Amino acid sequence: MLCMKILDIDQIRQADAFTIENEPIASDALMERAANQLYEWIRKRLQPHSSVVIFSGVGNNGGDGLVLARLLAQDNYEVTCYLIKFSDQLSKDCQLNADRLRVLDESLLIEISDVSELPDIKQDAIIVDALFGSGLNKPVAGLAEACIRNINELENVVVAVDIPSGLYADQPVNNKTDAIVKADYTLSFQFPKLSFFWPENDIYVGRWEVLPIGLHPVFINEVKTHHHLLEAALLKPWWKPRARFAHKGKFGHVLLVAGSADKTGAAILAAKACMRSGAGLLHVHLPLKACTPVQSAFPEAMLSVDSNETFFSEVPDLSPFNVVAAGPGIGTASETAKALKLLIQNSNQPLVLDADALNILAENKTWLSFLPGNTILTPHPKEFERLAGKWQHSFERLELQRELSVRCGLIIILKGAFTCVSMPDGKCYFNPTGNPGMATAGSGDVLTGIIAGLIAQGYSPAKASLLGVYIHGLAGDMAAEQLGMESMLASDIISHLPKAIARVRE
Repeated sequence: MLCMKILDIDQIRQADAFTIENEPIASDALMERAANQLYEWIRKRLQPHSSVVIFSGVGNNGGDGLVLARLLAQDNYEVTCYLIKFSDQLSKDCQLNADRLRVLDESLLIEISDVSELPDIKQDAIIVDALFGSGLNKPVAGLAEACIRNINELENVVVAVDIPSGLYADQPVNNKTDAIVKADYTLSFQFPKLSFFWPENDIYVGRWEVLPIGLHPVFINEVKTHHHLLEAALLKPWWKPRARFAHKGKFGHVLLVAGSADKTGAAILAAKACMRSGAGLLHVHLPLKACTPVQSAFPEAMLSVDSNETFFSEVPDLSPFNVVAAGPGIGTASETAKALKLLIQNSNQPLVLDADALNILAENKTWLSFLPGNTILTPHPKEFERLAGKWQHSFERLELQRELSVRCGLIIILKGAFTCVSMPDGKCYFNPTGNPGMATAGSGDVLTGIIAGLIAQGYSPAKASLLGVYIHGLAGDMAAEQLGMESMLASDIISHLPKAIARVRE
């Protein structure tokens, strides 16, 4: 699958070295290329009167900052670069570009060797953090720490080069004690860093973007990684065209086990999302007391009526169905748990399990090993914690997710910002679509319906999972644009599914 790769730090170093050797290009010219991307991004956002203050370190990240200062000065922007000398040893390209900046205008570069020399910054100046790059692997101390804490006390807009200084790309930080720049924007070179995807790091990373710097495509294509960022370009070729003479039987038959006497809304939302995503036929298995509300709200769905009046207690004949989705609103009664076990044991179809089905699994973890291969689980973080146990930080959470997927042959969709989809082969895909307005009751039920509807049409569980989370988030983004995040309902995601699907398809 071709989508943006998320590399570890050793691989990023290898990508740089491969490019330098095989393009070929001198290391300082590659630095110039990267800094030009920074310059173009910043230039488009500067006002004529804007001033820029750059804090550069002594390594190659500092070199990027020095080149940026020179480019801004050459275009007559007001810029000052402070070289924070927490070491007397500058990298070769950092020293080279410090000399080039001095030749242009010696007053633009100010060296700082003591905390007492840290400058006062004008309130309207844009601060660029180029102290440390992604290779940092220990806490910042001394002069550099004082500089970071000084930046964080200011109210200026802060732009981080490649990664906020003090943040690690591949390991957790101590959020209580470590000195880490709190950036408003982070401009990452060629690849995002894995640490950008964790909620605990949002305060440092802010809004991030990836700037292409022309690293060698041969290396990028051949390098192996577990981590990927979903992109529409990956998904578009998967869409299945519809034949002129196709009929509803060609687009699959879904069984949705959802709802109970007091939770019919979950069934309605999942059912509507299922049909909006393209399923041909849908049966919703419901207790008797939930039938009238569901049929009144959504007449397109057919009903399979449980003998119990209030909750799911028996498994219908599964033979007519191409996919089975279960969990939204079913509750956790003991009879429901027994019925879910029978459903798992008797299903030869792809399974999508959500909500209360996951809560029942969490109380019966031995069942996980008996789930059919490529069963899809769609937990939110608390549901996942009940399934897999507690974690200290998000890197550990990712490993718990990956390990469970590999060990039990499951596709796990861990919902949230940058929803993570882990596959049985250990690969993980982060979804860039979606927004905080989707943190509303019923949003997960909608996702369950979308994925079930896609599987019914013949998409593999893996492709349905990736398509589903991307489209779900994109529909949420469209709803937020129209309605505002605060006013969004789960049903608004459904109403924007047609446009979201069209955008990815076309």
